[in-house]
Amino acid sequence: SDRPQGSQHHPSEEGRALSELETKWNGVMGKSVLGGEELNRIQQDAVDVTLDPDTAHPQLIVSGDGKKVLYVHKEPNHPYNPKRCQGRVSVLAKEGFSSGRFYYGLYMGSKNGWNVGVAKESIDRAHGGLYPEEGFWTVWSFKNGPRGFCTSPHTSLSLKSKPQKVGVFVDYEEGQVSFYDVEAKSHIYSFTGCTFTEKLYPYLNPFDDYDGINPGPLVITPVNLTNRGRHFDSAKP
Repeated sequence: SDRPQGSQHHPSEEGRALSELETKWNGVMGKSVLGGEELNRIQQDAVDVTLDPDTAHPQLIVSGDGKKVLYVHKEPNHPYNPKRCQGRVSVLAKEGFSSGRFYYGLYMGSKNGWNVGVAKESIDRAHGGLYPEEGFWTVWSFKNGPRGFCTSPHTSLSLKSKPQKVGVFVDYEEGQVSFYDVEAKSHIYSFTGCTFTEKLYPYLNPFDDYDGINPGPLVITPVNLTNRGRHFDSAKP
């Protein structure tokens, strides 16, 4: 299920360890507020992301230009495709990246639930979790703000407000995946020390809208593509 699980109570020793780990992350993962120049530098590695409708879950509709994805209650008549994501209401981009740095931006607006980041080419598209060991490096949000998957169990991230625009930055050789609140110019979370051995694809999951509180699409936002084409591979997954 794409619905995040509720918070779990930890024994005092585990709770202290988790608290210490979160404190360490907050101290190590960089400044909470970026300068405008630093965010602009990250965005210099922007790439032109287009979503691949052949990978979209049957209850997702991808716009004709490949820049928007929307959840629908009724399953569209999509033809069978082994590349299609079946276990999660998600979609991958057409573009895969196997070296260098890249950045892409998303507009969430007032959506309450979403899960975004990158996934490796060989992910299980029918089953499994959303953990790095399974090939996913993502953050998600549902009602009470974004949370990041690092290791089991889920790790809560405390933010002052829910981001409406999120930037995703990857440094392949450095093994880093970072997330930013674009409007606040603030750092959300980073996965570091990762070992990538295959192509990474932008991954979007708008979550369902069964209860009517999570309407609207996820939208790929345009960025000034000054370095477009660098370390870029348009091969489909």
